[in-house]
Parts: sequence; C-alpha cells; structure tokens
Amino acid sequence: MAKQNSNSTQGGRSFVGTILGVLLLGAAVLFSQYTGIDLVSMLTGGETTSIAPTQAGATNPTRVPATRVPATSSSASSATRPPSVGSPTRPPSVGSTAVAAAPTGVTTLPVGLGFGAQKGFWTLYFNAPSGSNVASTYVNGIDVPLAQAIDGVQRTLDIVAFEFNNVVLTEAVLNAHERGVQVRIVTDDEHGLEEEDESIPRFIEAGIPVVDDNRSALMHDKFMILDSQVVWTGSWNYTVNDTYRNNNNTIAFRSQRAVQAYQAEFDEMFLRGEFGPRSTEGVTEFTQDGVAIKILFAAEDPVIPEVVSQINSAQNNIRFLAFSFTQDDMGQAILAQAAAGVNVQGVFETTGSQTASAELRPMYCAGLNVRQDGNRYVLHHKVVIIDDHTVVTGSFNFSASATESNDENLLVIRDPDLAALYIQEFERRFAESRLPDPADMGC
Repeated sequence: MAKQNSNSTQGGRSFVGTILGVLLLGAAVLFSQYTGIDLVSMLTGGETTSIAPTQAGATNPTRVPATRVPATSSSASSATRPPSVGSPTRPPSVGSTAVAAAPTGVTTLPVGLGFGAQKGFWTLYFNAPSGSNVASTYVNGIDVPLAQAIDGVQRTLDIVAFEFNNVVLTEAVLNAHERGVQVRIVTDDEHGLEEEDESIPRFIEAGIPVVDDNRSALMHDKFMILDSQVVWTGSWNYTVNDTYRNNNNTIAFRSQRAVQAYQAEFDEMFLRGEFGPRSTEGVTEFTQDGVAIKILFAAEDPVIPEVVSQINSAQNNIRFLAFSFTQDDMGQAILAQAAAGVNVQGVFETTGSQTASAELRPMYCAGLNVRQDGNRYVLHHKVVIIDDHTVVTGSFNFSASATESNDENLLVIRDPDLAALYIQEFERRFAESRLPDPADMGC
C-alpha cells in the first residue's frame, strides 16, 4: 500500500510539474517574442541565436609573411572532416544544419573555426583564423559546410577558382566526379594551373575538364554553382591559407536569378573563352524575397561607378574592409562623404597600405577613423557596408587591375539582417586592428 501511495504521490507531482513546465515554456516564448532574447533555448539547453556583435581580442601585432601551406595527402583528409558530411541522395544544401531561429528569422549555423548564419535564400560564413601556423590545427573550418553541400550535388558542379589546394574541398570535388556528377572548372593559368601545390592538376588527371584564361591578367573569381540551384561566392579562395589563415567571407544564394547570372559568366569563360574586358556585358538586378540584389562582373561591367554610387548614397555611416585599396575614385568618394558628415570607419590590410597609391594615407591624414589589420597573415575581405543596410562584397579588390583587366564579381545586397552580420565581422576585425604609425603617414 505504501508503495502504491508513493507512486500516486509521484504521479501527482509529475502531473503538476508537467503543467508548470508548459506554463513556464509558454511564458518563455512570449518573453522571447517581445524582447528578442532566446529564452526558450536557454531553458531547453539549445544554442542561442543572438546576432549581437562579438569583438575578438587583440592579436599579436607581429606580422610574418603569408606563405602558402602545401596541401596534405588525400589520406589525411579524414582527419580534417567529420565522418558524416551529407548524403548524395539528399537535395543540395547551402550549409550545415540550422540550430535555432532568431526572432529576426536569422539562424546561426555551427562551424568550428568561423561564424555561420542563414536567412531565407541566403547563407553566410566568415572564417576565424586563429593565427596558428601549425597545419594540424586547420580543421573544422568553413570548408566543411561547402564540402557537405558538394556531397549533396547530384547532377552538375561548375567551379571558377583563382586558386585551389584545400584538401577537404579537393576530395569533395573528386568524390562528386567519381559518382557521376558533371564537374567543370575554370581557373587562372598561373595561380590555379601552374602552381605545383594546387589541386587543379589532380582534377585534370581525374578527367575533369579545366579551362584557364591563358593571359597575364588574373582570372580572380571564386564561385561554385551546385546543381543549377545554388551559387557560392565571395572573397574566399579554396585554399588552406584563405580558409585558416586569412580573413574571408563567403555567401551562398538559393536563387535562380543569381544562379543564372553566375552561370552566364561561367559559360562565357568555359564555353566561349571570354575573359577580362572582352567578356560580354550584363549587369543583373533583381529582388529576391524583398531583398534587392545587383550582380556585376569586372572588367566588362561598370563596377567602380556602381560602388561609388553606393558610397555616395550613404546618409549616416560607411564601413569597409579592404585587402587592396588603391582605387582613387572610391577613395575620393569616401573622403567627400566624410567631409559631408558621414561617419567613416575602415580597416586596411597592412601589406601595401602604406604605398603611394594606397588610399590609407589620404584618409588617415584627413582625420578618418581608418586602421591597419591585426591578422598576422592577411585581411582578404573586399567589403563595404552602407548605412547598416547595404553590403558590397565579392572577389573585387578596390584596385585598377580589378577594374580594368581581371575577371571579378561584385554583389550589392540591400538587407539589414545581412548587413548586421557583416557589421559583426567588421567589429571583430576593427577590435584587433591598430592605428598606423603617424611617422609612416607623413601628414
């Protein structure tokens, strides 16, 4: 009897506990909706999805030359990639599985050395270089979600790569080819085709068709089109350095208009051998799910006038991250906006930023809040953020060669949620940056 009473008492407590739990969870949902704080995840042990800016601590300002890390043998790839990276029977994915949705609709994505987020048709990743020069630490980076997406490809994979030596991505591409996916590649004749430590010779040996630009200017694009459904692009070269040493961003679009624009550019190069200013012009402008997007390709499209127009539209603030910034029209536009009262902040890659042609000196001497990066390797971003709502990004360096002769792509995206994520990355990079030495500026 005592045992029965005990069970009855426990059952009653369990019932009351369940009711209280449901009420508490309901209150948490309401609290989350009104405050933007993901209290539900906190209570249930899930990962919160706040996109509040995260500032990285300052790194050692001592810089060393950015040397290429040779790709390791294919037998080592299993150590750099989780055993389960997707199934070829599933539809292609633009990234890893979502954790939980934030009130804004932005979802954080898990990645070991980096930051991932997704909303609607776009997925965004920033890498997070540790500063290490030990190759064994180069694991679980932003190469993993792209490899997972490649593992899901069923029909076609078109790749445009300035450089390619990342082992995880190399194995994913070779595996796709082996299971019958049509893989085609466009690359730069020197940096992609002729470098001994590049993966392109392995692709050719495997029977994958490769077309190079065969010219002195650069085929500097970096994008992939998966099953004619998704396109990945950005500043990220598919290399060890750009994945684990240099700061980069990559964005994926599940958008037919975006895919069509990049497919047309791929076909120009792969099928018709059109490179640089000889390529067919064609600016693509459209709205996807309420997000205004413009896609341009250099050197054929008017990229600098577009970027200057975006700079001139700023009412409140301009932020930029620049690997190379020698383009005077852009520099003059930023100086004019600063003189008109627009708040300007910028981070330059240190290497080359103190040359006579760089825009650092005139901006610094004019009193703008511009700095040099703190990565011991390379800040490789090419990003401008306008008024907390518009992002300019892509492979396009702010230089004469990118404007006049290279093959490049540039995106202009008006989306406050996307801009907030790029602002987070800007603040991480700004937090570890440093002011130039006034003695070097000669103001």
